[in-house]
Amino acid sequence: MAESQLKTFAADSAAFQAEPRLIAEPGLSARVANVAEPVIEQLGYRLVRVKVSSADGCTVQIMAERPDGSMTVEDCETVSRALSPVLDVADLIERAYRLEISSPGIDRPLVRKSDFDRYAGHLARIEMEIPVNGRKRFRGQLAGTAGEMARLHRDDASEGETADVLLPIADMSEAKLVLTDELVKEALRREKSAKREAKAAKRQERQHRRHRPGQAGHAANRGD
Repeated sequence: MAESQLKTFAADSAAFQAEPRLIAEPGLSARVANVAEPVIEQLGYRLVRVKVSSADGCTVQIMAERPDGSMTVEDCETVSRALSPVLDVADLIERAYRLEISSPGIDRPLVRKSDFDRYAGHLARIEMEIPVNGRKRFRGQLAGTAGEMARLHRDDASEGETADVLLPIADMSEAKLVLTDELVKEALRREKSAKREAKAAKRQERQHRRHRPGQAGHAANRGD
C-alpha cells in the first residue's frame, strides 16, 4: 500500500472511531458501554449498542462494527477475548452473565449521524425521547441529515400533513432500519465488497513480505 493510501486509511480510521454516538443506552447498559467502548476502539472497531437483558438469566449483548459496517465471526471472537476480562475486573454486573458480541445486523440500530447519511433511501422506525409536533413515533424513508437533525419522509402521513420532517438525533431514544428487500440487497453488496477488499489486502501483505529487504536471509538463518 502506498504511503498516501496509508495516510488516507489512518485518517479515515481516526474519523471513524472519533464520531460519537448520539443515541445511547441508559442505566447499567450505559455503564457497561463506558467500559467496553475504549477496548473496542483500541481493536479498530466501533461500538454500536449495549443491551443488558434477562435472557438466559442475564445476557450482555454488545454490537460492534468495522469501518465498512461489517462484523465477522472472527471479529466477534477477537472482541470477546479482549473484553471479557475487562468486564470481569470492572464488576458492573452483580450476577453471572453471558457475554454476546454481535454485528449490528441488517435491520441495524442507527446511533450516529453518519448512520442516517449512509442509509439514506431506506426505511426506518424512530422513537423520540422528546416529542416532535406532538408525536414520538415516526416511520419513513431516510433522506440524510441537516446539521444534527435527521431528514425523514414519512410513509404514514395523513392527507394535509407534512410528510417531510426534521428530527433531532440527540432527542431520539431509538432509531432502527426496517428490513426490506432493498436493504438486504445492499447488505449483500457491502459484504461482497468487504470480502474483495480483505482478499486484496491479504494479497498486498503477502507481496510486501516476499519483497521485504533481508527477509530471505532471515528465513535462511531460522533454518540453520
